[in-house]
Amino acid sequence: MKRLALLLCLASPAHADVAEAVADHALPGLARFAETTAALNTAAQADCTAEALRPAFNTAFDAWLGVAHLRLGPVEDQGRALAIAFWPDPKGLGAKAQAALLRDPDPARLTPEGFAEQSVALRGLFGLERLLYPAEPLPPEAACALTRATAADLARMAAEVAAGWTDGFATTLTHPGPDARYLTETEARQALLTTLITGLEFNADQRLGRPLGSFDKPRPERAEARASGRSLRNIDQSLRGLQGLAQALVPEAPKTQAAFARAIARAEALHDPVLAGVTEPQARLKLEILAQDIRAIRDAAMAELVPALGAGVGFNAADGD
Repeated sequence: MKRLALLLCLASPAHADVAEAVADHALPGLARFAETTAALNTAAQADCTAEALRPAFNTAFDAWLGVAHLRLGPVEDQGRALAIAFWPDPKGLGAKAQAALLRDPDPARLTPEGFAEQSVALRGLFGLERLLYPAEPLPPEAACALTRATAADLARMAAEVAAGWTDGFATTLTHPGPDARYLTETEARQALLTTLITGLEFNADQRLGRPLGSFDKPRPERAEARASGRSLRNIDQSLRGLQGLAQALVPEAPKTQAAFARAIARAEALHDPVLAGVTEPQARLKLEILAQDIRAIRDAAMAELVPALGAGVGFNAADGD
């Protein structure tokens, strides 16, 4: 009955754009993230070896990228967003904390309660990446215990985020009012539009900008998820997720959708999994053009979606990352 009531609420024509973004994009995307991390956790408890877990890990990472831009509500509560995906990590805090735990795998720190209190830098998807794609051999027993604890913690957070949206935050977004978090429909629209624009900027400025560095000093080692060979894949999956949000918010935005199509096609054509091409002029130019394509999506969205929604872009929790 609760789910039926929620769907009826989301069908309210007075909030069509926000409601469709929630019902068609956020809820199914977060449900998929919860399902894929649950499957990853089940697999980890059965077989903690890297070879066995890599397929489930990549499926869960893909699911996260489809909704990672939704940096509001339950995903921000209790610092979950950082614990799910702590990147960039320029000081290597995650690797240092994880190495310390591998040296001293205190069982109390690996319980669900104990692990939830550990540094966000060693948890989540990037914690698992270091365990499943290690630069050097890890102590098997300690790595197995830590892998299982990390997978269980990730699945718990994903389930909490999905439940938080279904059981309350979806209604919060679609039913603004004087006593609600969002006072008006415009504020709710602004919140979702901000996540879209911020997500695009994160792809251009961080996922591409960090490894691009400067022409004289490219930084390929800064690419996201380089160990698992996902650097370009993360950009592609993120763009597809953002495209889904834009489509749900304003279905009739041809320039925005065309800009998404160009950028996604460009990414697909690169064949540069870890963005190693930043060090070579020809390949670097293609990556710089991809960054320009992504910024062109942002410009098209500002030109089409802002007037269509009657809302501008506000502050987002990811702005300071």
